[in-house]
Amino acid sequence: MREIEVIEITKAVIELVRRANLLLRGDVLSALRSAYRTEKNKRPKTILKAILDNAAYAKTEKLAICQDTGMPVVFVELGQYLKINGDLKKAINKGIKDGYKKYSLRNSIVADPLLRGKPEFSPPIIHTDITGGNKIKLILLPKGFGCENKSQLKMFKPTAGIVEIKKFIVDAVISAGPDACPPYVIGVGIGGSADYAGIMAKKALLTKISVKNSKLEDDLLKQINKTGIGPMGLGGRSTALAVKIKKYPTHIAGLPVSVNISCHALRSASVIL
Repeated sequence: MREIEVIEITKAVIELVRRANLLLRGDVLSALRSAYRTEKNKRPKTILKAILDNAAYAKTEKLAICQDTGMPVVFVELGQYLKINGDLKKAINKGIKDGYKKYSLRNSIVADPLLRGKPEFSPPIIHTDITGGNKIKLILLPKGFGCENKSQLKMFKPTAGIVEIKKFIVDAVISAGPDACPPYVIGVGIGGSADYAGIMAKKALLTKISVKNSKLEDDLLKQINKTGIGPMGLGGRSTALAVKIKKYPTHIAGLPVSVNISCHALRSASVIL
């Protein structure tokens, strides 16, 4: 049984805060550069250039990629043969709070969703999976709420066909329009339960854009890019950079489908301890 001190976890989370908020993911940068090269119209091309310039400036000047530094979502893959000396949840919370303060990121979390009140830096949302081995993997996804607010869930009948499901996903993007800062990455969760479909949709955003798409993902991406919404809603062929889907077994009486949209500033970082 391997042991780890919670201080190590807190330090790791602080570093994830820096990497996720200040450095745009390499696969996202590559997809944006590809979109810039293939875009023919001047206006969306100008927007894509501004997005790329912003990412470069954030990296050089050590500034947040976006003023909305998001609701921090932490995915924990915890090895069953790892002993944690201390409170894991408190260690992650402290890492988020200290990291956001250290790097002068916006405090966006209100303690009571109804009464609101003064924004704070934490707590994050934590999802934990038990895995084999004796290590812990931490993944931080700071999710901006301009795009999070465009999330959709539909509980289809089990008889629903693929055409109906595809229409729901494409319509969710059309409904978001320019409001969630395209070009988008679209995460989709199919199956499980209502809550788990939503988690899968968010987890799908962690999939590298460079990972080969399924036929369904390719078909959806083509349909979405035909909408003409384009970068920042100003037209063009790059409404979305990718569609990523995760599936899970579900009940015979249902077929949950969840859509989680990310803006062009899809930020995440991970570490294994």
